[in-house]
Amino acid sequence: MAVCDRGVARGNGDAGEPKSGVDCVKGRAKRPPPRLFIDGYNLALDQGTGVATYARNLSFALERLGFGVGVLYGTRPTQALDPLIREIAFFDERVGEPKPWVEVLRRANRLVTAPFGERATRVPITGKVIATTYRDRLPYFDEIWNAPHLFQQAQAYFRVSRGPLPVRVRGKRPDLMHWTYPVPVRMPRVRNIYTLHDLVPLRLPFTTLDHKRRYYRMVQDIAKRSAHIVTVSENSRRDIVTLLGVPEERVTNTWQSVDIPRRLSGASMRTVRSEIEGAFGLEAGRYWLFFGAIEPKKNVGRMIQAFLASGAEGPLVLVGKKAWKSEGELKLLFDDHIRYLVQQGQEIRRRHKVMLLDYAPFRLLVNLIRGARAVLFPSLYEGFGLPALEAMLLGTPVVTSNTASMPEVVGDAAITVDPYDVAALVRAIQAVDGDPELRARLAEAGPRRAAQFSPERYAARLESLYGGRGLRADRPLAEAAAVDDTAPLAAAAE
Repeated sequence: MAVCDRGVARGNGDAGEPKSGVDCVKGRAKRPPPRLFIDGYNLALDQGTGVATYARNLSFALERLGFGVGVLYGTRPTQALDPLIREIAFFDERVGEPKPWVEVLRRANRLVTAPFGERATRVPITGKVIATTYRDRLPYFDEIWNAPHLFQQAQAYFRVSRGPLPVRVRGKRPDLMHWTYPVPVRMPRVRNIYTLHDLVPLRLPFTTLDHKRRYYRMVQDIAKRSAHIVTVSENSRRDIVTLLGVPEERVTNTWQSVDIPRRLSGASMRTVRSEIEGAFGLEAGRYWLFFGAIEPKKNVGRMIQAFLASGAEGPLVLVGKKAWKSEGELKLLFDDHIRYLVQQGQEIRRRHKVMLLDYAPFRLLVNLIRGARAVLFPSLYEGFGLPALEAMLLGTPVVTSNTASMPEVVGDAAITVDPYDVAALVRAIQAVDGDPELRARLAEAGPRRAAQFSPERYAARLESLYGGRGLRADRPLAEAAAVDDTAPLAAAAE
């Protein structure tokens, strides 16, 4: 049996055919491992999100435990009979439009079968399509399934029926379906569990575009129907218990894991300096960094205001996609006073105190983090706060908020401040900027704290979670599970 590289199936030749699931061990047939499915709702996005990272890390943790991993997507359909065309269509939808009569039949079939839900089909992943480009985006999988436009259909179905859209797979059902995001979908006759990362639309309603009444109705329905609720921090767990009335024993906090490939995190600082100077014209240790979506919840406007008021040298670099209301968060970028002049040799050049990068490939983002004087992440509310932990893992000092989940994630390995208090943010930036010993202490403490969220410890928490649902890991992590690593995390959450 071939070993799965990132995003490459470990199955046999035609992924359109189920594996036998039988290995010969000492002449006896070994029972196939339990099959766990996760959804590809966020994994299908062109540019990654924190939830997409969560789903990817979850898939690799499941593989580490020896589960069979299926991923259910909801992308554009193709009715091609040729398995190669179906494989191509998974990576690139531009395989041609169906003939008009095919589209008519498809719509008629959907109209007739709508009350019974959607049916997913297996996507053949044979390796004939070279998918190395997607290596850092794809999850681990043994099998991939697709139900056309599943998640759009589910939202429309919920608006009408106020219930989840059923989706089925052909052949043998998985042992458990783990939805990594609150979506109004369920798999009948299968245990369905859902991850609720946070309840921001209810706690900070002005920071999201969700239809609040519909969202509240949906998460209430999920809380009622699900076999179990998973979340990623003690703060979110308290919110779920308090706001949705879910009994404490039905909500498990697994936290998240943080993991950056050694080929990136272990690159020499000489390489880091060379790449960030060549790509962005930045000098390592002389700039500040924020990475994440530009939206009200991230508190970017106050962060820019505080940075400019602090008098810190070097630019503040923002790496993130502009989301809703980003104009209000970025309005200071258009003022002339945030530009300054620098001399390079005989030339005088204009520089900006704040640089905005719409996107950076993961390799360059890791280098930007490692080369930053500090990472600023004063978010108003986070379910977990992965960017802060990624920066800490890489040994970069972090200034973040003292609200929601952030204190339990960063512990005493970062500077925490009231994110609504611009003056407090100014003082924190000045303290980090002017104190080399403080920066050194944070750089040393960060990786130690991040180790509490290692992939091994995360897998051990998942083993306990799924074991409580009656599923035994094929490769149990007995030693890791025996480590009581939750005590310091839970203590920090109190």
